[in-house]
Amino acid sequence: MHSDIPKNSTEEAGKPHRASRIEDSFQAIRARWARLRGHREHVIPFTGYGSFSWVRILSRVVLLRAKTTKSGRLKKVRGWRSFVGIPVAGARMTVTIDSQVFEVQADRGGVIDTVLATSLTHGWHTVTMSTTESSSVRSKVFVVDPTAALGVVCDVDDTVMVTAIPRPFLAAWNSFVRDEHARRAVPGMSVLLDRFRRENPGAPVLYLSTGAWNVAPTLTRFLGRNLFPEGPLLLTDWGPTPDRWFRSGQEHKKASLARLVTEFPEVSWVLIGDDGQHDEEICGEFATNNPGRVRAIAIRELSTPEALLSGGRHRLDRTRNPLGIPWVSAPNGAGLATELQTLGIMQNL
Repeated sequence: MHSDIPKNSTEEAGKPHRASRIEDSFQAIRARWARLRGHREHVIPFTGYGSFSWVRILSRVVLLRAKTTKSGRLKKVRGWRSFVGIPVAGARMTVTIDSQVFEVQADRGGVIDTVLATSLTHGWHTVTMSTTESSSVRSKVFVVDPTAALGVVCDVDDTVMVTAIPRPFLAAWNSFVRDEHARRAVPGMSVLLDRFRRENPGAPVLYLSTGAWNVAPTLTRFLGRNLFPEGPLLLTDWGPTPDRWFRSGQEHKKASLARLVTEFPEVSWVLIGDDGQHDEEICGEFATNNPGRVRAIAIRELSTPEALLSGGRHRLDRTRNPLGIPWVSAPNGAGLATELQTLGIMQNL
């Protein structure tokens, strides 16, 4: 397993785009008013991952005046409220991992995404995070087994959760209005991923989405309630970037996959997506650019109503795949599991 510590990602240098400067000014005004109204910093922890010599820590620092439960935990924030928490740009946070203490800093969106040098055994570990204003919160990091040969990267939208994206109105309805309990899990997908985790206990299972970090708590609760195996979410920030008006979901997915290749050069990946957006194109391009790093591509076939709501299907001609990488497809997790069994990736039950 790769032992070098990956470099932390940084936003592009140079003069920020006008849109990001406007957003930063607006958020600074909101933050000042929020503090006057009694809002304080809260750390929202996300699941991280790593190797035996480093871990990637993920979290977000926001200003909230949220009610707490009797145990002192923040009550869940759902729907549009997830997007109105005010990010604390440049927030400084203390991270404690196995008695090691680190000081880290958030980006302009309040997101902590940093790599720290550690020495941990494979498996789950607990991380404690806090700022000078916030109470301590705990999160987990999954350290990949150095002997792991397989890993899974699974799309979220319309692959594990029926979301009917990318139609703008429906996407907004799902993100801002609809209660998380009303969202449906794709049949059999939790069983498929749970089987993979049980058969490969030291292997990484990651969830890749074009969604914003704002909805990470909602997605985490959804995955847990529907019995998906625990794993890191690879999401993106909300709003303008330093060089453009809006973030590119496709570029986020491509960059995330490329990063995993660098972090785990000995792992071959099973990529799971759907045929309603650009997953096939992204997976195919990734496989072509990284020979030997993709074990199989599994595509969940959308039903006709789902395909209609999500803007149609975007299937590629898989017969033109020059690398001979197996492509399998099925309408649900059970069908994909059967196909992966034929490839020897999953055990026969």
